[in-house]
Amino acid sequence: MEFGRVEPEELANIDFTLPPDPQRTIDTLKASPGTEKFDLRVGAMKWGRKEWLGNLYPAKTDEKNFLDEYVKHFDSIYLNATFYQVYGPDQILKWKKQVSANPNFKFFPKVSQSITHLRRLKNAEELTTQFIAGVRAFGEMLGAAQVQVGDNFTPKSFPELKAYVESFPKDFEYVIELRHKDWFTPEWLTQVLGLFSKYNVGFGMTDSPGRRDCVHMQLTIPRTLVRFTASGDDHVDYKRMDAWAERIKDWKSKGLLSAEFFITGPDERMTPDFIKYFKSKF
Repeated sequence: MEFGRVEPEELANIDFTLPPDPQRTIDTLKASPGTEKFDLRVGAMKWGRKEWLGNLYPAKTDEKNFLDEYVKHFDSIYLNATFYQVYGPDQILKWKKQVSANPNFKFFPKVSQSITHLRRLKNAEELTTQFIAGVRAFGEMLGAAQVQVGDNFTPKSFPELKAYVESFPKDFEYVIELRHKDWFTPEWLTQVLGLFSKYNVGFGMTDSPGRRDCVHMQLTIPRTLVRFTASGDDHVDYKRMDAWAERIKDWKSKGLLSAEFFITGPDERMTPDFIKYFKSKF
């Protein structure tokens, strides 16, 4: 939530226009096999929101049953819980059972901080194996995982990033999100795009008010995962979502196979309305 946060008085000075499609995205979509079936997922980044009691959830819902209620309304979740702990199959299967009422539901787990922030992708093979073994228990409900490195993970660590990508299981779908500003300079962006494209890795995007460079619009595979942080100004945020809906529809017409759009913000009471609004654009 703090990443890219700005004060309300700063919003008027921010250009929220989405950048035009870069050449990499144009080429990726041209090379896409295309399909008549397009998979769109829109959800939140946490189901345990007490702010939704009496609104999305019945007023007296017990916290342990929040997921049971969440799945009645939405088709996916950005699973932050896996960032804080590497879970084994037993816990994963419990979550899967809770959403059995919606067999179309999918979990998009965030890779553990022990891998991304503590080990910084170095000597993390065993932990990565444990993480993957756990989330595979989701079975058909498993969406792409996200490897999100920290703000202080700079291009000096490109050798570690490259080695991690090269060693990652090829049959496991994931995206990587980079945050340090230097990754988005032309020199390093070229290397990142080449690496991700070669190994069929998605380049995750975060649309937050204070870090417009992270809205890079680079598609290295014909799929996209976007984390959208509301600004706190509903008028601004609805316009931002309109622009994203139009872009994703345009990408879909050119070969995009799937899109995941996960929403959070300073006022989580608005998140369910935002999710429903964005979904309605399709």
